[in-house]
Amino acid sequence: MGSVRSVCVFSALVLLLRWTDISAQSRCVIKSNTSCTECVSNITCLWCTRTQQCLDYPVHTLLPSHSLCSLNDARWGNCWVNFQALIITVCVIGGVIIISVLICCFCCCKCENIGSKRTDERVEREAEIRRVRHEERKAEMRSRHDEIRRKYGLMKENPYSRFENN
Repeated sequence: MGSVRSVCVFSALVLLLRWTDISAQSRCVIKSNTSCTECVSNITCLWCTRTQQCLDYPVHTLLPSHSLCSLNDARWGNCWVNFQALIITVCVIGGVIIISVLICCFCCCKCENIGSKRTDERVEREAEIRRVRHEERKAEMRSRHDEIRRKYGLMKENPYSRFENN
């Protein structure tokens, strides 16, 4: 009893889905030889201006085949844009977006490198300043030591000679 009921429910669902599919198709075919705006008001319909027919949009393929309607004559969603112009526009906008992203990435990387070069130059300048100060302090200490040696008579003519006790 339960299996018969489930088979009946399943077949009713299949018939309902098939009927809605047929009714959607018939809605598009009914609107043939009317106007483009009436046809494209239903999102599942496609208007072909060459044949003045309202066709079902081929959902299995992205674009309608040339045998169904040429891209230049196909209208979907609104009547003033054909598929050919839509494809060209989407490609151009996509290309501009991709190029813009690439330029932004390039500029960010270049700016990052410039920043690190500036940092490196600053660090090198600071190191040079420290080295010069160190050399100045070293020379100052050497001169002080020489003065002390002169004062106490420890200064020799030849710095490499031995110290001798007098």
